[in-house]
Amino acid sequence: MGVLRSLIIKEIRQFRRNPFMPKLVVMFPIAIVLVMPWITTMDVKDVSVGIVDYDGSDVSHKIISRIDASEYLELNSIYQDYPSALEDMEDGRVDAILEIPDGFGRSILSKPEKLSVWSNGVNSLKGSLGSQYLMQTVMQCLKDIRSSKGLQIPEGLIETTNLYNPTMDYKHFMIPALMIMLLVMIGGFLPALNLVSEKELGTIEQINVTPVNRFVFTLSKLIPFWIICFIDLGLCMTLALLVYGLPVAGSVWAIFLAAALFIIVMSSVGVMIANLSDTMQQTMFIMLFVVLSFILISGLMTPVESMPEWAQKVTWFLPPTYIIKIFRIVYLKGASVAELWTDYAALAGFAVLFCILAAMTYKKRG
Repeated sequence: MGVLRSLIIKEIRQFRRNPFMPKLVVMFPIAIVLVMPWITTMDVKDVSVGIVDYDGSDVSHKIISRIDASEYLELNSIYQDYPSALEDMEDGRVDAILEIPDGFGRSILSKPEKLSVWSNGVNSLKGSLGSQYLMQTVMQCLKDIRSSKGLQIPEGLIETTNLYNPTMDYKHFMIPALMIMLLVMIGGFLPALNLVSEKELGTIEQINVTPVNRFVFTLSKLIPFWIICFIDLGLCMTLALLVYGLPVAGSVWAIFLAAALFIIVMSSVGVMIANLSDTMQQTMFIMLFVVLSFILISGLMTPVESMPEWAQKVTWFLPPTYIIKIFRIVYLKGASVAELWTDYAALAGFAVLFCILAAMTYKKRG
């Protein structure tokens, strides 16, 4: 018991002397408990709705007003034709489209014409819930109008079509996200742990006294993991096609280009963290915090639009935000590099920035 007591005291003293760990164990639970629950909500809000109003009647105006007043729906625009609304949906400005046919107002008290709803299936969660919110809002408005005349709402009044993900299969929405998580773990975690293990074993000191410069040494540690990332990404894409029937709607090279930029970003982040850490424990804690922040805040699991406004602005500074958009839009919509050039440019900028920081934090001593 005396030996055990001495060892416990030694561990406590060692922990207190560590300049980093006490701060981490305090800040980490605070961030998890106080910040993350506000961000990772599954409640879908601010669903952007575009309305194609061929009718222009008082009934259609009441429907538009009800949608505009909804807590969960945001009226984006009223269009003269469906192709204009579809173009905005393809650009990501509209999540759902409601088409009100000509003569709907006249038919509402007899045999109503069918209303059509198109939802954006790239984000299956938001598309599914958003279309439900839209249908419930419209149905409640029509119910109020018809009930004032003593009439009931007929079944099958609204016809829904899910674009880009017709079955609204949640796996089609999550598979690209899981691929990104794989790149985060292999491209970021493993290089960081590999480098810091060199510190703990003392072998990095042998490298420090050799003529090998820091860039060559760092690249020699990263390139094998880059190759592993590409191999695993190709394997994931193959399995997605064979098991789930999910092909890449766009170019495979567009996926690999985005992956290459993101792998450089994550490996640079891992190297930077390893350079600033002295032990494997420190590296794992920091990397875990970074990865959790990327997963929970960047829109990997939940829609960014459902987050608080301040959190939405934070996502602009997180590299995963851009590769998530690229992967899902290329995979499900078939977008090209030219259409997403701003997101590719952002990833390239992050890659340059973190490469510079990784090089600056590595101090070669000898």
